[in-house]
Amino acid sequence: MSIIVAGLQKKYGTQLAVNDVSFTLQKGEIVGFLGPNGAGKSTTLKMITGYVKPDAGSISVEGMLVQEHPLAVRKKIGYLPEANPLYYDMYVREYLYFMAGVHKIEEPGEAVERVIQLTGLTREAHKKNGQLSKGYKQRVGLAAALVHNPPVLILDEPTSGLDPNQIIEIREVIRQLGEDKTILFSSHILQEVEAICDRVLILNLGRLVADNRLQQLQASGNDEHVVEVHIKEAVPAEEWNEISGIIRVVMAGSGKYQLHTHQPEAVSKALLQWTVAKGYTLISFKTEQVSLEDVFRNLTTK
Repeated sequence: MSIIVAGLQKKYGTQLAVNDVSFTLQKGEIVGFLGPNGAGKSTTLKMITGYVKPDAGSISVEGMLVQEHPLAVRKKIGYLPEANPLYYDMYVREYLYFMAGVHKIEEPGEAVERVIQLTGLTREAHKKNGQLSKGYKQRVGLAAALVHNPPVLILDEPTSGLDPNQIIEIREVIRQLGEDKTILFSSHILQEVEAICDRVLILNLGRLVADNRLQQLQASGNDEHVVEVHIKEAVPAEEWNEISGIIRVVMAGSGKYQLHTHQPEAVSKALLQWTVAKGYTLISFKTEQVSLEDVFRNLTTK
């Protein structure tokens, strides 16, 4: 196993920020780490990287206990924290050479040019870090995390501040890196997790409430499905009760509704008959499994 977390616990005063969290990650896995604000995600990542000491439990990275070998473990980890720390008066290439020196890389020039190209910084490498947009500052932080070619990457909100095109580019970089590295990354953008990850960890109030493959997680909840409906006319809420098998109805925009059900085929058939009987204009409808967003809300609002 690349990362083994067992019984992790951390208190801040009387607040139990991380409560008995355990999970393992294998080489080649890209795992999304989700949770609402204050769930304990960043604290957990800081403990894995050795920047915060746990009050209880153990963490092993690449076969070494973080508590016993903190410096050796950090050499195995590339860490992009949520508050991306950069020296703003240093030029991009200069900063990356500095980071290569910190890691005592034998051929820093080759390593620096590799990560500049990989993270799409070629056109900005002549600028000072302080002159960059937030999105490019994130790229510099990612490049710094990669410069020593670590086997493990810990990324806390890696696409924060990036525009849609940049997000797609960084997403592809993460995919490529995931072929031979272990990647654990935190994000509030659930679409990113769905696009990149096969497995998801969800933390809520300091506890791990889900650890599963993405497809299995979406199929949980007794195979709940969503029938997405677009009707031209406004439908009074009480009228949805006339269709048997609907668990709940969620408004999704003007004339758009999400019908949650365990019986998608029966509800779809009844919906067609119901709209005709009511005289409603059915513009479109489709059936899907519950999204990661639905699963996330169900697990973190209980």
